[in-house]
Amino acid sequence: ISRSFDSILENRFVFSGNFLLVQKERVELPDEETVKKCLDYQLALDWFSEPDLDYTALILEEDAPEPAGYRWFPIREFFVAQRSLVSLVSRARSLLNWRRNTRFCGSCGGALHDSSEETARKCILCGKIVFPSIEPAIIVLIEKKGSYLLARHAYRNTTVFTCLAGFVEQGETIEEAVHREVKEEAGIAIQNLRYVGSQSWPFPNQLMLAFRADWKAGEPRADRKELLDIKWFPKDKLPEIPPQGSVAWRLIKGEI
Repeated sequence: ISRSFDSILENRFVFSGNFLLVQKERVELPDEETVKKCLDYQLALDWFSEPDLDYTALILEEDAPEPAGYRWFPIREFFVAQRSLVSLVSRARSLLNWRRNTRFCGSCGGALHDSSEETARKCILCGKIVFPSIEPAIIVLIEKKGSYLLARHAYRNTTVFTCLAGFVEQGETIEEAVHREVKEEAGIAIQNLRYVGSQSWPFPNQLMLAFRADWKAGEPRADRKELLDIKWFPKDKLPEIPPQGSVAWRLIKGEI
């Protein structure tokens, strides 16, 4: 990782919250001059470059105004508009999240500085090396006789129905995590579990592991701590579902 003003690279990602700075008339990244102005005017809370991957990432205050000729664009929508850059955007945003939350050593309290040798931070006092963390999470689409089991999550408070999902816990396999989450949230058993794909989801640092499964036994009942509602929906009569750019959309639409 570099923080040299001379290392503003070809792909320039300027974030504010869950938005990315793009040109006003099209979904194109900012030019080098705009990025350097953000740095010159000290608008960036943090920034870095990774020369080997040819990108520079900045994060500004969430209420930062957009520069003239630019606009803030949702990261999720950018995933759809610029699919070739999804991996780099996810990496950049996840590393910015990690850097914000990894400023001091958990062992001795010393300040952490970027390692010159690897993607890590090193304590200036005890030498402890801290690497970026990834939180694995499962997401599963369950099918029964041409219908999908979809749920409305309590903590989102929206009308969107989506797949069941949850984090992998210590000591369990991802397959065990799927069965546990389905049992906890919906009270049913599943079978024919199969892994179909994954997606980096930098909100803040998740790796979504996507599965499909078939219903085996039980009647769905919503865990009220997690879900507002849960229902079977025929494939041709789906409710409002997550937008494009999410692995849930790809699962429900049959893209994976």
